[in-house]
Amino acid sequence: MSFENLKLIEPILRALKTEGYTTPTPIQQQSIPIILQRRDLLGTAQTGTGKTAAFAIPVLQLLYNDRLQHKEQKTIKVLILTPTRELAIQIDESFAAYGRYTGLKHTVIFGGVSQNPQVDTIRRGVDILTATPGRLLDLINQGYIQLNHIQVLILDEADRMLDMGFVNDVKKIIARVPAKRQTLFFSATMPKEIQQLADTILTKPERVSVTPVSSTADTIQQEVFFVEKNDKRALLNHILKDKNIETVLVFTRTKHGADKVVKDLQKTGITAEAIHGNKSQNARQRALNNFKARTTRVLIATDIAARGIDIDELTHVINYELPNIPETYVHRIGRTGRAGASGIALSFCDAEELAYLKDIHKLIAKEIPVNEGHPYPMNPATVKPQDVAKDSNGRPSGPKRGRGYGRRDKGAGSGGGKSSAGSGMSGNARRNSGRRNDR
Repeated sequence: MSFENLKLIEPILRALKTEGYTTPTPIQQQSIPIILQRRDLLGTAQTGTGKTAAFAIPVLQLLYNDRLQHKEQKTIKVLILTPTRELAIQIDESFAAYGRYTGLKHTVIFGGVSQNPQVDTIRRGVDILTATPGRLLDLINQGYIQLNHIQVLILDEADRMLDMGFVNDVKKIIARVPAKRQTLFFSATMPKEIQQLADTILTKPERVSVTPVSSTADTIQQEVFFVEKNDKRALLNHILKDKNIETVLVFTRTKHGADKVVKDLQKTGITAEAIHGNKSQNARQRALNNFKARTTRVLIATDIAARGIDIDELTHVINYELPNIPETYVHRIGRTGRAGASGIALSFCDAEELAYLKDIHKLIAKEIPVNEGHPYPMNPATVKPQDVAKDSNGRPSGPKRGRGYGRRDKGAGSGGGKSSAGSGMSGNARRNSGRRNDR
């Protein structure tokens, strides 16, 4: 199927051609016709599936056709709510790219920067507004924004908004939007609270589900390294000696941890920057732009920033610390292997993280192959016998030796190899205390 088969208008087809898009992804194939029919939609899709284009393209077409039939009004007609500043910026960039030949006006607002330029743009009139909930409520309460002309409401990454404590803000915003509207609701996971929210704001929605969150892309080669906590820095430096790794996204659980990894890498002469909630918006955007331009080799991020990072041809993701929420692992490694490309995801696991690894294995329904060839293996004395099975040499066991850090085998998947590292571990299934550690 091509985009022409989706009955898109010429200005949008021309923009897609400019962007190099030829074939729609599964979620785009399913969602675009539904949205063009002005139906409500409930979409379950993980990052990297082409979700933003799935709603941006048809919404642009609806607005463009409406403008041809009616006199243009300087009112906000489409509102997209999203949890993070990075994601909001990238959604707005997508509307700019796909709508470059439509003449439709768009802007993005978020906290952490002066509101004055944002207010000035809104006063001049925009058709499409992408916003984070906090800044949007601030400007509504100050009288700068009215939502009484909204025709399409889009909630993106709804489960992340729940994790970040934004649900009450979202409900306040929804209460200000006209009841008669089209609503598009996207979430990578569908916990009970999110399903309840969807039920209250959607009207007879069509459902679209693509690549459930429990799965990882087959194009991503995954490996786990059992390592002492104090040896992770040395292991990271060892891996980065491979010059084939041109850029790598490294994840930590905390902001402090991200800053520490940056300092450690800079001491060894490796260009690295961090992106997390304590950084100013300008600093975060600068770090992201430097990474995209490849002037920075290593970008260290916390989980809150994970879904807002969209980098073409990112080859490697490293979990310096395993996430304590297993779904987060899927989101993290989904930064690579996007749009059918291959990628490599490497994870460091110390003794305290064995329970997290077990939860990840349970969620993705397979065990990650173990790299047994690295120079910093975990000391068996630090692991309780019930925590992890060991091989005949007393080391944490795994299915096979890693295939090399820098190689990108085309179509290489995570494999189904048996790793006994996950078969005998104990520990709490999930640690909820870290859900909001990057606010």
